[in-house]
Amino acid sequence: MPAGQTHQTDVIIIGAGPVGLFAVFELGLLNLKCHLIDVLDKPGGQCAELYPEKPIYDIPAFPVVSGQELTDNLMAQIAPFDPVFHLGQTATRFEKGDDEWTVVTDAGTRITAPVVVLAAGGGTFQPKKPPIKGIEAFESASVFYAVKHMQDFANKDLVIAGGGDSALDWCLNLQPMARSVTLVHRRPDFRAAPDSVSKMFALVEAGKMRFVQGQATGFEGEAPNLTGVNIKTPEGVEHVPADAFLAFFGLTMKMGPLEALGLEMENGLFAVDTEKFETTTPRIFAIGDICTYPGKLKLILSGFHEGALMAQQAFRYCRPGERLRFQYTTSSSELQTRLGVRDEKSKSPASISPA
Repeated sequence: MPAGQTHQTDVIIIGAGPVGLFAVFELGLLNLKCHLIDVLDKPGGQCAELYPEKPIYDIPAFPVVSGQELTDNLMAQIAPFDPVFHLGQTATRFEKGDDEWTVVTDAGTRITAPVVVLAAGGGTFQPKKPPIKGIEAFESASVFYAVKHMQDFANKDLVIAGGGDSALDWCLNLQPMARSVTLVHRRPDFRAAPDSVSKMFALVEAGKMRFVQGQATGFEGEAPNLTGVNIKTPEGVEHVPADAFLAFFGLTMKMGPLEALGLEMENGLFAVDTEKFETTTPRIFAIGDICTYPGKLKLILSGFHEGALMAQQAFRYCRPGERLRFQYTTSSSELQTRLGVRDEKSKSPASISPA
């Protein structure tokens, strides 16, 4: 749908990552229509943008699924509900009405709805860059902060920097196809899953990859083509030949215009109740990594649960004169028809409105 238009809907969802997409499903079961706004040019959030080929192991019923596969499956699941996407746009202004909110994007699109759902992960994200002089000249050619296509790193000498899950995961996933892998971290202790750390050290013991305790301090090669990485270690400076340098030091999250809503925040996240996942402002909800509450776990499956409970209260705002009936998709002919099961409605992926 072209930018700059005015729309009326039931629910506006800020963020089209996995949690935002599943919220469309839960709201759709209640016959609520959704418009989604996302700064990226495609649905899927970080899963599709930063880790499309990264295996995910904690999605129920999927022993393993990639970020892109998860996104594709969610898009197919919500196709019957015809969500409208406003991609490549950022929500820049929120206007409060009597019983509704209007969200205005940087493209001039105006969307009005009784309910707004914040599902923007940690906000807009930017990779934390290591303090290496001239690193920008190598970016996108030899220096990367995400892996979008694993095959791009086949038969290459890789230096991977970081001590968290991303660094360890990509060591394990890229090692079988790379010519060599060297992991660099300041200390031998990691903030990653213990199983991943054990597997990494097993590969080191087997001589299939290296671990160097230290910090990358400089590059060799004529930009943008890297030939090596200089690493400061306790013993001195070591030169490691490399075709690519992958840095995983986390992401800097920025809430941007969302902070102007004046919602209660804790540690940079929006505080919600655990019954409805509503913020301190009525009709504005927060689900996924952008919200916080006692016992919060930053897992996709937790966000799915939050979206299901959010939808119940959203219905009460959107349909104040109707009775909310809880139904199971396995036994309700009404829901099965809505899902296209009974009328053989097309299961093609949801259509995407252009930016």
